[in-house]
Amino acid sequence: MALRSVSPSLLKLTSSLRLYSPKLRSNHHRLPPLRRRAISATAVELVNNNKSDNKIITPAANQSADEDVRIVLPTNQSSAKLLRIRHTCAHVMAMAVQKVFPDAKVTIGPWIDNGFYYDFDMEPLTDKDLKRIKKEMDRIIGRNLPLVREEVTREEARERIAAINEPYKMEILESIREEPITIYHIGNEWWDLCAGPHVESTGNINRKAVELESVAGAYWRGDTDKPMLQRIYGTAWENEEQLKAYAHFKAEAKRRDHRRIGQDLDLFSIQDEAGGGLVFWHPKGSIVRHLIEDAWKKIHIRQEYDLLYTPHVARADLWKISGHLDFYRENMYDQMNIEEELYQLRPMNCPYHILIYKRKPHSYRDFPIRVAELGTVYRYELSGALHGLFRVRGFTQDDAHIFCLEDQIKDEIRGVLDLTEEILLQFGFEKYEVNLSTRPEKSVGNDDIWEKATLALKDALADKGWNYEIDEGGGAFYGPKIDLKIEDALGRKWQCSTIQVDFNLPERFDITYVDSDSVKKRPIMIHRAVLGSLERFFGVLIEHYAGDFPLWLSPIQARILPVTDMQLDYCKEVTRKMKANGIRAEVCSGERLPKLIRNAEKQKIPLMAVIGPKEVETRTVTVRSRFSGELGSMAIDDFIRQMEHATENRTFI
Repeated sequence: MALRSVSPSLLKLTSSLRLYSPKLRSNHHRLPPLRRRAISATAVELVNNNKSDNKIITPAANQSADEDVRIVLPTNQSSAKLLRIRHTCAHVMAMAVQKVFPDAKVTIGPWIDNGFYYDFDMEPLTDKDLKRIKKEMDRIIGRNLPLVREEVTREEARERIAAINEPYKMEILESIREEPITIYHIGNEWWDLCAGPHVESTGNINRKAVELESVAGAYWRGDTDKPMLQRIYGTAWENEEQLKAYAHFKAEAKRRDHRRIGQDLDLFSIQDEAGGGLVFWHPKGSIVRHLIEDAWKKIHIRQEYDLLYTPHVARADLWKISGHLDFYRENMYDQMNIEEELYQLRPMNCPYHILIYKRKPHSYRDFPIRVAELGTVYRYELSGALHGLFRVRGFTQDDAHIFCLEDQIKDEIRGVLDLTEEILLQFGFEKYEVNLSTRPEKSVGNDDIWEKATLALKDALADKGWNYEIDEGGGAFYGPKIDLKIEDALGRKWQCSTIQVDFNLPERFDITYVDSDSVKKRPIMIHRAVLGSLERFFGVLIEHYAGDFPLWLSPIQARILPVTDMQLDYCKEVTRKMKANGIRAEVCSGERLPKLIRNAEKQKIPLMAVIGPKEVETRTVTVRSRFSGELGSMAIDDFIRQMEHATENRTFI
């Protein structure tokens, strides 16, 4: 995938992500210079080997955190060797499981982004069981058994599967359409239906670069009515150094986990009493959401979008017209019977915006028409698929729709790209991956309009100067699209923005306009989201900054700390003045100053204003910054001006 290049290296973690640990002298509020240190674990990027400019730093095992070593991990796409290793490891693990647990039945075992997994029908496994399985895997690898490919007829494969009593393999065989059937053997001891590829022998695997990571439950074929299986996840690399680098990556990802940070900083929760996948935004998280929404609204109003609010439910007939009941029913909640009519919680916002368009006739002179909404939608997700803020059942989309003429598509797409870049840069995302998806086999709309729309998307990207990859046939059935993935501080990519041309809904809802010849025609409809889901975007933000938000985005920007309770009145006066100037400040007292400072650090407060007798006398504050260390004594008005300037310009103090 193509990466948009930017001047700063993505993971030269700057002072904006630094932590400090002050050592305090007892019985005195004057503080020594801060010992600033880099983040204890940085990251590893999973990139193509031929992209040397995309390196991300991870400290080696014998280095201090302030020293940099560049390690680039290969991916399945960049290294054919790695893909073969991982695929073979899945087979080796299955063989080991059946040696340790002879009654276990195997199902499927693919390679995945960071390793491999295999599903088994067997009793639940423990960590102790994983150690036994890994030990057996090491033995199999050490025996250097050959991987042998064999072609058999369907009937012969059926007989062999029946002979070893593997019902899941039989079901898999029935789903294979190609002939002949291929089988891979590990020596003469174990085999599985497989198309490959694999390494030549188990000895080609470095057993010290393989690790079994976890066990999870997984329904066969993802169907809750079918048996629950045991899924064993593993990771595999070409050498030990890569495995160690990956371990650093995992440790840093764990440190940044938005679920833990969200709890530690009291940002949000998901309450069992209310149900899974439903997010409660706590006061501090709500402040961040307000800041996100406010920035989003200001930009959209400036870019001549009309902002909307629409209902959370509608008559079920609306979703029949849109086609959602036909194509999206499994993701929709059951309908509600209200006064003998069926109503539906909305899974999308599009039909509502179309109804607003249809409220009056339109002329070609009206276009483009841009409408946008922060609209909450509801989608059914299996409980096992729910994951913090990343996969929920109720979420708010920053949804927008543009109605335009054919010859306006390119300019409108370019405008969306500019707006997308402006919004993402505000939140610190400078690097992203762009994909253009073209017409699939099954689609609506004639060849001419597809060609014009696809060319318009290409031209807009060319005008913008963005590199992109083409996903041939990957578009929606109703039109081509651009997808954008943002890259966070760990080099992970998150699906975020999308721009989709739609030839389907204008037809379904029979929306029209009158052209210059007084002839009715259909407008082009463009679906567009920049942040995607606010909940998911907030989760990405938390992990990107590790909860250490920049000043403008921090729920509490400054904490006022008295040396003793004798300074409390002046602390409250300072806080009131800061709040009157729009600064989010609070007073904390009741503990010794060192404890107050430690608490502020744990809560990742950007600025602390320490106030003792001298500050009261001189009407000043002594300021400490998480990002810049001690800033010394300053007048309250000067402190406020600095904070206002930094907030307005999205900079740090």
